[in-house]
Amino acid sequence: MNGSRYRRSAFSAIVSSLLTAQSWAGLPPDSVDWNLERDEDDIRIYKASVSDSGFEAFKATTVINAPLSNVMAVMVDAESCEEWVHGCSHSEALDGGDFHDRKAYSVNDLPWPAADRDYVLHIRTHTSDESVTGESHDEADSPFIIMELSAVPDEREESGKVRVEHSDTLYQFFQIDDGRTHMTWIQHSEPNGSLPGWLVNSLAVDIPFNSLQNLQDVANSSTYSGYELVFNEQGELTAVRKEQ
Repeated sequence: MNGSRYRRSAFSAIVSSLLTAQSWAGLPPDSVDWNLERDEDDIRIYKASVSDSGFEAFKATTVINAPLSNVMAVMVDAESCEEWVHGCSHSEALDGGDFHDRKAYSVNDLPWPAADRDYVLHIRTHTSDESVTGESHDEADSPFIIMELSAVPDEREESGKVRVEHSDTLYQFFQIDDGRTHMTWIQHSEPNGSLPGWLVNSLAVDIPFNSLQNLQDVANSSTYSGYELVFNEQGELTAVRKEQ
């Protein structure tokens, strides 16, 4: 093992422990029984109960037929939410922060009679040699890229919308080959306010399924093509930029 990979492995162990202690607090534990709800177009959607919550978590897995660099170019663009996330009607980056630690504001357009929900999300991006979702791959030089998103309830208050105060999301990506990217998406939210049961149950499947179908198209668009991933000497992803 070379020095750079060793340093990344040591850092990865720290990151994994922090993820377990912090981000995973609002998500089901590894031992949870995920129930398969939909398996179509190479997208699998699972749901699971969450302790002390009336709302289920979902897990979605898929292989996106686009390079990892394209997918990450979408993911680091806050405004791309409007293009691929089902129901996202507005999204923007908030001032401050950097590639690894930043915030964004977004609005979810819910069908009548539900009121729109809005979020401020704290977004952290890490690189790891080890999966935090239990998956593995054989590409020794392709690290896992992990994004963790958590709601920040008290920032940028807006009238006319219901603020989502509790939401935890984890995205994990790895490159299968030059043209394919594996993605896992786990999320649990407490949407606040009154929502009909049929809507809650349907959104836990419809949002990830429709979003991942959209992501496939968006990642292959000209807007997000021609990017490259930039790594530092420790093997950490530090930027996604247009190829020189």
